[in-house]
Amino acid sequence: MSLRIGVISDTHGLLRPEVEHYLAGVSHIIHAGDIGTPDILERLRRIAPVTAIRGNVDVGNWARHYPETETLRLGGRGFYLLHDLKTLEIDPAAHDIDAVISGHSHRVQIKTINGILFLNPGSAGPRRFHLPITLATLDLDETGALQPMIHHLDR
Repeated sequence: MSLRIGVISDTHGLLRPEVEHYLAGVSHIIHAGDIGTPDILERLRRIAPVTAIRGNVDVGNWARHYPETETLRLGGRGFYLLHDLKTLEIDPAAHDIDAVISGHSHRVQIKTINGILFLNPGSAGPRRFHLPITLATLDLDETGALQPMIHHLDR
């Protein structure tokens, strides 16, 4: 049986209606920071359980409840979440991490380095820098392979 994970970042307080369409049926949602407001997470939790970290714009009492980094296991795979990939201070392989999930740059990135997937879903919030509005889904198939897919919300 396969597992689908929704990966979103940089909502900056805006949860577009298209998000629900692309995340329908996911088993879990990862938010890689710059949430913006706590109601974003409440709305995402109506779709699936959420693991979220705070980004540089997440300030105030509500944001203190979310860590700057998080490690979790889903479908037997290890995921490490941080907002800005430039602040990565661990060796993912040494910590049994299969995928590093980040945000911050608003730029989509899918790269595999030494067998570890590095995924930035881009920004799903307000348009900035003329970049596309995106999120990702990550399928874990029967073989255990991680298959990321980017979804454009502005088409």
